[in-house]
Amino acid sequence: MDVKNVKGIGPKSLTLLKKLGIETVNDLVTHYPFRYELLQRTPLNEVGEEDKVIIDGKVESIPILLRFKANLTKLNFRLVTQSGVVGVSIFNRAFLKSSLTIGENVIVIGKFDKKKNVITASELKFGSLGDSAKVEAIYHLTSGLTNKQMSTYINTAIMMNKEAIIDNIPTPYQEKYKFSNKRTALNIAHNPPNLEKLKEASIRLKYEELFEFMFKINYLKEEKKKKENGIHRDVKREQLEEFIQTLPFELTSDQIKATDEILKDMNAKSKMNRLIQGDVGSGKTIVSILAIYINYLSGHQSALMAPTEILAIQHYNNIKELLTQTGIQVELLTGSTKKSDKELIYHELENGTLDLVIGTHALIQEDVKYKNLGLVITDEQHRFGVNQRANLKNKGVSPDVLYMSATPIPRTYALTIYGDMDVSIIKEMPKGRLPVKTTVKKEEEMKEILESMHEELKNHHQIYVIAPLIEETENSDLTNVLELKDKMNLAFGSKYKIDIVHGKMATGAKELIMNEFKQGSINILISTTVVEVGVDVANASMIVIFNAERFGLSTLHQLRGRVGRSQIQSYCILISNSDAKRLEVMEKTNDGFEISEEDFKLRGHGDLFGTKQSGDMTFKMADLRQDYKILMQAKKDSLDYLLDDSNQKESVKLRLIESIEQES
Repeated sequence: MDVKNVKGIGPKSLTLLKKLGIETVNDLVTHYPFRYELLQRTPLNEVGEEDKVIIDGKVESIPILLRFKANLTKLNFRLVTQSGVVGVSIFNRAFLKSSLTIGENVIVIGKFDKKKNVITASELKFGSLGDSAKVEAIYHLTSGLTNKQMSTYINTAIMMNKEAIIDNIPTPYQEKYKFSNKRTALNIAHNPPNLEKLKEASIRLKYEELFEFMFKINYLKEEKKKKENGIHRDVKREQLEEFIQTLPFELTSDQIKATDEILKDMNAKSKMNRLIQGDVGSGKTIVSILAIYINYLSGHQSALMAPTEILAIQHYNNIKELLTQTGIQVELLTGSTKKSDKELIYHELENGTLDLVIGTHALIQEDVKYKNLGLVITDEQHRFGVNQRANLKNKGVSPDVLYMSATPIPRTYALTIYGDMDVSIIKEMPKGRLPVKTTVKKEEEMKEILESMHEELKNHHQIYVIAPLIEETENSDLTNVLELKDKMNLAFGSKYKIDIVHGKMATGAKELIMNEFKQGSINILISTTVVEVGVDVANASMIVIFNAERFGLSTLHQLRGRVGRSQIQSYCILISNSDAKRLEVMEKTNDGFEISEEDFKLRGHGDLFGTKQSGDMTFKMADLRQDYKILMQAKKDSLDYLLDDSNQKESVKLRLIESIEQES
């Protein structure tokens, strides 16, 4: 129902409400307060000099209006309170004079001058306080719209538009949790009688919001299973075990669990749509290799797409070596592949003699055709656009899809953005890896930092140095790449080779330097965050990050993951002259999931990947940082409700499904 149908909302208010995104009655009644103000009477005899007070009483005298130069005004009047008569002054509220009639009940918020017995008010509200604290709703507004008007419009809509307020919690769950109906809950949320009732109403409204969201996620997931018939395989665990026994290392329990989940998916009738989410260095790649082997045993081709050429080359070299004894034919396809080699690869993919192709977005070019693509793997999947992932997936007839991400994200966030996928989590580190030792230092400790770096260089190890900027910008005192190179040359230049790499460099030049560093001919690599993901240099034992306070904790953890990739003890030094308290979590733990939860609390979900996410993650009442338990319950209940065949014709189910299908 359109908000213009709400009594009292005229054309002017309609325009103002539209600025706030309020166009329907539902938009209006779910325009929840962004905070609540607790108004509790202050006994004036207990306050100190210039303390903030909240007091109520009746106006005793006709207000006197004083005008000063530069449009400054002051209203003075006397107020009879429970603590006696006090004077009240308020600046620039001349328009209140006519309303402040003798006997009017007023609430005054301001500072109390005990000597003068006068309150200088910052705010006046009409009404009175009860014996218990009054909870007042405060709304986001736009110029021309007052809090009182917004409250009036919302309350009118709740009272007069019953049919527009739709309750989407099914009756069994209303009864199970003893929830009030939606109209009652909305009324309490906007007019809380006390904090206890407000909490009850908030939980009920949050549950409904999350129930609707998780019902949608579960519905889309179930529909996908019905529509997408997977490739028929019958690969036995014993066949896979034979290959696992040839590996030069022992799998962790997390890797084994993820592999078993993938085998079950790939043997199922429906299509696999799984995310492997693993901490940096946890060994996700070997799990993807096992998926490739399962696919090979069933006679199908696989494609692995990486976001950068250097990462694709790294995957190619590592995977080819591990698959040597299997007979799987592997090739690398990137933008740099020679034309003649490309044409040969295209031919081998089309006739089926090539089993696995590893590359960048070159894998989705129009010329690339597969004979029987059965498995698509995308590494660091959040770095590819939806269209890129879909293009690769569409190269085959309903291939299984495996996503990999080394960006640990909070459970709540994973549940929502990856809601239509099955998720395998790898936390356990491969045996023999030593935790990276992390310390927070100030710039004044530079001598000690350089000495630590020198120790690593003397042991023939390599070092990353990270700066947040490429070049100096106006009003910035941040250490930049070029300045750092000068400093490092001054400290080490005569003995060691130092080079720089950053995002503004041409791809070829960047990859040449990265390869030189990987091969050991560069001792210190000064970089921006382009090295954040994927680069694997076993001999790098130290990373020094300047202006560490400029990075989110999750990004710092990703950067730290560039070292500690062998049995060498590795170190991470975070240099910051401020915000050291926030960085302490990096000293305490190497668990990326724990760090991401901390980052989530500090920064919210919007910037975990460095770019603002939007859309499905926007909730009006629920807060994913605080409401994980409600989310998990809503997830379970919505799935139970969806799969229950006895309620197919219930109005809530029909309404929710209809709204999902209208959006699709």
